Amino acid sequence: MKNKLFKRIALLVGSLALLGLVLAGCGASKNSNSNSANPSSVQQIKKNGTIRVAVFGDLPPYGWVNKNGQRVGYDVTLARKVAKDLGVKIKFVQVNANNRVDALNANKVDLVLANFTVTPERKQVIDFAKPYMKVSVGVVSPKNKKITNVNQLKGKNLIVTKGTTAENYFTQSQKSVQLMRFDSKTQQFNALKNNRAAALADDNSYLYAWSKDNPKYTVGIKSIGPKSYIAPAVKKGNKSLLDWTNKEITKLNNEKFFLKDYNSQLKPYFGKEVKPSDVILPYK
Repeated sequence: MKNKLFKRIALLVGSLALLGLVLAGCGASKNSNSNSANPSSVQQIKKNGTIRVAVFGDLPPYGWVNKNGQRVGYDVTLARKVAKDLGVKIKFVQVNANNRVDALNANKVDLVLANFTVTPERKQVIDFAKPYMKVSVGVVSPKNKKITNVNQLKGKNLIVTKGTTAENYFTQSQKSVQLMRFDSKTQQFNALKNNRAAALADDNSYLYAWSKDNPKYTVGIKSIGPKSYIAPAVKKGNKSLLDWTNKEITKLNNEKFFLKDYNSQLKPYFGKEVKPSDVILPYK
């Protein structure tokens, strides 16, 4: 009787051990699949040898294609530095303001460096790394019909780009202003030149640059709404690349990379009213 009991116990223990091995194997397989399912993890980017970075193609001095067909600008320089420090090649993916989130969620890019302003709404659907720049909304208008106060815009048309902080601000906080929405920066500035609206609203720092190249216009409202920050963005939940990017931003800040980037890429395009401290963040 005892022998039969011992045999049954031994059989039960063996079965439980076998079940444990099967479950462990399934767990390992699941974890393996989970890692391989993230094409934008640091490990996978290094394995591929390339990082795909979303940038603007028509937004001087942050990201644009110059007359020689070369991608240049403040964000582009940062993107190349990121790729170099990762030890991989870079593939630029050109985006508009309203498809930056979609590019991440569709796994078309690994990282967005396209003058991307951090907002609570965007933080719900993507992850932002540490900011590398500060900015606020400004309003540019013709010098002969200068807009210096938001009250002057009541009942008038104001040009914005879809998906920008400027569009969000005026939609939520200045509902008496009639918005004309465009898909790209090129379209919005052409619309202003064609007198289709009283003014144009966008991030103030590159409005300074644009008005310097277009002296018939001026940034009459230099700052409106809350101060904002520009940061790299990754797909929601991509902790691997997010952690690496946070460390990279801290390192570059300590090395004063952003001051060098400002002096080479932004300063030549800004007027005297803009200082480095208006754009780059304090060193930590």
